[in-house]
Amino acid sequence: MIGLPITANAHMLDQAITKNIGKLHTSVSLRSLTTGNVLYEHNGQTLMKPASTLKLLTGSAALHVLGRDYTFSTELFIDGVIADATLYGDVYIKGGGDPTLQQQDFLTFAKILKRHGIRKIQGNLYGDDSAFSGNALTPGIAKEDETEYYAARISALTMSPNTDYDAGTVIVQITGDKTTQPPSFRVLPNASGMKIVNQARTVAKTGKNTLTVKRQYSSNTVIIAGNIPQGSTVKEWVTLQDPTINTLHAIKNTWQSTGLNISQVTVGRKVIPATASKLYTKESLPLHKLYPVFMKLSNNSIADILVKTLGLEMYGEGNTENGVAALRDYAYSLGLNTKQWRLEDGSGMSHANRVSANELTALLAKMQQQSIYTNFYQGLPIGGQEERFVGGTLRKRFDTNALRGRVVAKTGSITNVYTLSGYVTAKSGRQYAFAIMTDKKNAQALKQIDQLVEVIIQHY
Repeated sequence: MIGLPITANAHMLDQAITKNIGKLHTSVSLRSLTTGNVLYEHNGQTLMKPASTLKLLTGSAALHVLGRDYTFSTELFIDGVIADATLYGDVYIKGGGDPTLQQQDFLTFAKILKRHGIRKIQGNLYGDDSAFSGNALTPGIAKEDETEYYAARISALTMSPNTDYDAGTVIVQITGDKTTQPPSFRVLPNASGMKIVNQARTVAKTGKNTLTVKRQYSSNTVIIAGNIPQGSTVKEWVTLQDPTINTLHAIKNTWQSTGLNISQVTVGRKVIPATASKLYTKESLPLHKLYPVFMKLSNNSIADILVKTLGLEMYGEGNTENGVAALRDYAYSLGLNTKQWRLEDGSGMSHANRVSANELTALLAKMQQQSIYTNFYQGLPIGGQEERFVGGTLRKRFDTNALRGRVVAKTGSITNVYTLSGYVTAKSGRQYAFAIMTDKKNAQALKQIDQLVEVIIQHY
């Protein structure tokens, strides 16, 4: 500690750090929400990897800049002539980054086409994803992680297979049937232009589940391998190689299931021509309803979409670089020390991100004076609350009667990095902003971080 009085409480916390998690590669900040002053710090000015606690900045910036009622739109266009129930021309889907676009929306698009007298399409299906630009993959994603749902590629036209809004993925559901035979599988919402290679085998009910589902690097080929016990079902999320094109395939497959004659239609990427006519606009949930899904489940896809949307709205081009610049501008507007924020993305996945624990607690303290504070606070995971969309990533932490509901905070973890930052209510009844950041640690750090928070609850 530098420049802070060594109180009995601070001494207790200092001892807990030394005993539990170790002072090396550990940073802690505890800040009064009444005065805004730092009450305790250990390496509080040291720049650390924030992991997903960076979403505290991304989420607050999105609420402030875009507004709590902001919606993402997806538009349906046609360009051609309708005659004898046939569209002689092309259909366009213009994406606006909507992470809530799902198969039910594809069915609505089909109904709209039929309502306009279209039963057959003699042309192509194009996706206009020009709202976003730059790399579809957030910076710093390891090659071996590209198949994983938390490392999904993002485009302005993408889909989600579920109400967690894991945009840029499909779900592969595998069921063990007859022993020694390949298991059955289905893809949600559908194959979406992916090639599924089933190399797995069903083993006895007492057998071990060694199933893996991986998309081969830089391809649309998904390999199901390993063993699955008879009678069991496994769901695995797999990322899309090209969200725009894969989503168009998913739309085409869905339309075919409704009886639309589109067997000759090919899919591609193309900006909507001026001659096209808009038939329908699908609006997403407003941001304040989407926000808890984003924060409580630490959804990286939504984070990447928000960053590109911030870039689009503030600088006219929806790329990650502009979005990161928007985050810096927002931090500056709050009076934060932007020299203490080194940003490469908004999800926290990149190991190049850096921020100090003192800056995280400064952000949390300043949020109290913002009009968006209620949405910001209510979107955070609540320790020990079992309901998934309440407790989120903290639902199985701080789950004793003495601790439940006292910690409202954002979790973070990437390889060897574990962080936690948010608000804590001590037994005294006082509430504080805190940040605990670690690096070069193993998973044991999660329990050690929680033990430090318990010391704050007991002694502050």
